[in-house]
Amino acid sequence: MAGEVENIEKFIDEHLPSDKLKEVKRLLYGKELRSLEFPPGAQELAKAKEFELKGYACDAAIESTRSPRVVRIAGIQNKIVLSTSDPVSDQRDAIWAKISDIIKCAALCGVNVLCLQEAWTMPFAFCTREKQPWAEFAESVENGPTTKFLQQLAQQYNMVIISPILEREEDHGDILQNTAVIISNTGEVLGKTRKNHIPRVGDFNESTYYMEGNTGHPVFQTQFGKIAVNICYGRHHPQNWMMYGLNGAEIVFNPSATVGALSEPLWPIEARNAAIANSYFVCGINRVGTETFPNEFTSGDGRAAHKDFGHFYGSSYVAAPDGSRTPGLSRTQDGLIVAEVDLNLCRQVKDRWGFRMTQRLDLYAEELAEVVQPFWKPNIVN
Repeated sequence: MAGEVENIEKFIDEHLPSDKLKEVKRLLYGKELRSLEFPPGAQELAKAKEFELKGYACDAAIESTRSPRVVRIAGIQNKIVLSTSDPVSDQRDAIWAKISDIIKCAALCGVNVLCLQEAWTMPFAFCTREKQPWAEFAESVENGPTTKFLQQLAQQYNMVIISPILEREEDHGDILQNTAVIISNTGEVLGKTRKNHIPRVGDFNESTYYMEGNTGHPVFQTQFGKIAVNICYGRHHPQNWMMYGLNGAEIVFNPSATVGALSEPLWPIEARNAAIANSYFVCGINRVGTETFPNEFTSGDGRAAHKDFGHFYGSSYVAAPDGSRTPGLSRTQDGLIVAEVDLNLCRQVKDRWGFRMTQRLDLYAEELAEVVQPFWKPNIVN
């Protein structure tokens, strides 16, 4: 997109002297993570299909009583392909074709668990408040065409795939849900989890389409570790992150759709904070590009009617429990971020910092039980 900074890392690489650059990166990203080497086929595919490919490794200390538990996790950020005025099935199929190439690249890179961006099969049309044609993108978790499409790829590549979609809950009145489908590396649907917190800010009019999810904070045991999915706006709620940790998550994916004018100062911080506070890995994924819709809409904030949300700034990255993080993907380009992580680091950080041991859940449980009562008043001492 014209006028957009492509990538903050590229910017500082180009403008900082080499003797300062390493220290600045240490301050920004924590310990230096080694870069991953990918096979030529993966690099050639990324170049041919014009998406960015980055990879980093986050190692743990060698232990005498546990073997390393090394897995490769990944997130995909992408633009939509066709115009938002094209037929729904054509839009979806074009995105499928793009994503299938990037998933193939992930397989060539040895990825074990991969997550797509929020509502990945469609434009993020929830700004418009129009039900048609956008509700036509909704589909069944268990039997929908997108799940069937990804089941084949998951089995083919021996890869767990997380597919955040607009769900049509056919057994409960055909209502819509914002849902992530977890597909096992065997191709079976392992389960689903829904978006716990729904924004009502600016153009994010999502409660026009679906309400808060009802699946709680499930953690899914896979061959490659215990994973969870905190969808988009849930990243602004520390208790949401905490519950996935209490349920045993080792990796939490945060598939999102968010624009620069609203949230970009928060983006590099929240997933990293969650990884630190809860002693797990986090992969934050944000879509990229500007999506223009056929009809104008308003934001309820005095701005003139407009046809686009603003710029989705990508910048997907992976954060580790020790406070380190990878550089982000581009703000303007499709991309695949890969991280090789040793899950032993989760417990090593718990041992070092003792956050869980000093968490005082009993204290907060008692006080929160009081806060939710209708006649509660803040404990302010005069």
